[in-house]
Amino acid sequence: MKISNETKVGALTAIAITLLILGYNFIRGKTLFKTGHFIYAKYIDTKQIMISNPVYINGFQVGSVFEIENTDQALSSILVTIKLKDYYMIPDNSVAVIKESILGTPSIDIRLGNSKKGMMTGDTILTASDPGMVGQVMSKLGPVGDQLKQTIQTLDDVLKNINTVFDPATKNNLQKVIANMNSTTASLVGSAASIEKLLNQQSGAITQSMNNINSFTKNLSENNDKVSRTLSNVEKTTEQLSQADIKGSVTQLKAALEKLNGLIAKVDSQEGSLGKLINDKALYNNLNNTMHSANILLDDLRVHPKRYVQISVFGKKDKSGPLMAPLSDSTKTIQK
Repeated sequence: MKISNETKVGALTAIAITLLILGYNFIRGKTLFKTGHFIYAKYIDTKQIMISNPVYINGFQVGSVFEIENTDQALSSILVTIKLKDYYMIPDNSVAVIKESILGTPSIDIRLGNSKKGMMTGDTILTASDPGMVGQVMSKLGPVGDQLKQTIQTLDDVLKNINTVFDPATKNNLQKVIANMNSTTASLVGSAASIEKLLNQQSGAITQSMNNINSFTKNLSENNDKVSRTLSNVEKTTEQLSQADIKGSVTQLKAALEKLNGLIAKVDSQEGSLGKLINDKALYNNLNNTMHSANILLDDLRVHPKRYVQISVFGKKDKSGPLMAPLSDSTKTIQK
């Protein structure tokens, strides 16, 4: 039986297409016949996982994603078929988590449970959502972002208050304050120059004062003996004063003052001759009259001695009348 070339080409083309499909499915992890160990997992979000993505247990690849299909038209859940390379003791309370990768493709990580019963082919494994690195970062950045928003809002309020406070008058005042600060700094510079002059080792006032102090201390050192003798004399004087009966002297002085006060009181109270002489006006007038009469008598004795002494040698007796008032020269002499 002779086969035509057209038939051969058609058969080869069909075989090539079949091999191409089988190879493509093999590369994707699918085989023409569904044989091996399969388990299923249901997810609400597959996180862009694709067929042939790896499946790991403790970092070891135990299989791959064989098939992904929706369970209903609303896509409320998606069924992922996992093909295992061999039978593995996977506890029935294990959890399959889809792990996202920033640089690579997502994968499924089976986290083993502690149950003693293993999963069989066709069982459905528990699933959980893993936030991944990006999700963890975003979850941590969420509170920070909220705080940052609050901080920005607070800063905006502060800036508004500052703009309200810094009206033109306040700005002018601030400029004046800055000008005053410049003046103050200039004054400080001048003060610093003055202080530098004071601290000058050659002509500074402080240096001269220190020299004077040095001279004074030198003089004290040279006259130390004199100072010691002076202090000794002062000490002796204070010792003598401390030994003196100051209290007794004060008591005697007090008694003397009391007697003097008593005497002055008696004089003032018209007791005794002296008190009466000082305070009695009549006695004073009588004494004054007596002195006046005595003055007249003395003047009369001086002018008319013959009246009082009878001596014939002087001639006739003086028959003139007696003086009735003191002579003017006697009065002047008395007043002087």
